Amino acid sequence: MKKANIILSHIHALPQFKILKSHYCYQKLISILPPKFKKAVAFVYVRDDTLFVALSHPGFKMELNYNKDLFKELLSMVAMADEKCRTITASKVVLFNSKHLSIIRKEEIISTIPYYKERSKGNFQIKSKDTEMIEAFNKIKKSIEKQI
Repeated sequence: MKKANIILSHIHALPQFKILKSHYCYQKLISILPPKFKKAVAFVYVRDDTLFVALSHPGFKMELNYNKDLFKELLSMVAMADEKCRTITASKVVLFNSKHLSIIRKEEIISTIPYYKERSKGNFQIKSKDTEMIEAFNKIKKSIEKQI
């Protein structure tokens, strides 16, 4: 019986799973970023000798535009340090906002109107000579009886 790590390494070596090798390198690149930049990066990929960095929020774009060289340096460091990542190189860095991942999540609007269970049973006497008041109390009595 084959062990799981042998099966996984075989699957990892198949040509149709070539993307997994590069994904490993991208994760490694993100892991060595400074903590404030880790939070900003949603995902990374390389295409046509260009490193594309998707940002999780548009507010990070301005700050990371000044640090494009950092991404190039870190990518070259990952390529030198890890044998699996030698083929991944990039001469240009492009930053863009990702619409798929965002740090700031829209919160659902919670209704602030409290709904309480009716505690009255509608058993009350009306002692008044005013017919409008008697009608109003009878409407209240009927609505209470419907809720029970």
